[in-house]
Amino acid sequence: QVQLVESGGGLVQPGGSLRLSCAASGSIGNINYMGWYRQGAGKQRGVVAVIGSGGSTNYVDSVKGRFTISRDNAKNTVYLQMNSLKPEDTAVYYCNVGLTRGPYNYDYWGQGTQVTVSS
Repeated sequence: QVQLVESGGGLVQPGGSLRLSCAASGSIGNINYMGWYRQGAGKQRGVVAVIGSGGSTNYVDSVKGRFTISRDNAKNTVYLQMNSLKPEDTAVYYCNVGLTRGPYNYDYWGQGTQVTVSS
């Protein structure tokens, strides 16, 4: 089994910054992609940013230029640096990891961390 532990959420004023972390542990195998999703109140969960095994990145348009996703392969950890935060960024942020173990592919989710942007 694989465990994902997220940290770094909290309350921040508009224009502020937060850094989310998600560390994977357990029977990891080979991590393919790592990403962040978010779900605001009354909304569906949607992708924020994804980083591939080679370091390629993709972002939802609304966070481009403000958020940066990165990963530390040695620590099996993915980060999301969030700058210039806006109230509409308020959501529960979920870490997502896709990996290969043996002949199978697996997809795991973190427990979620609350990010609130408010004055």
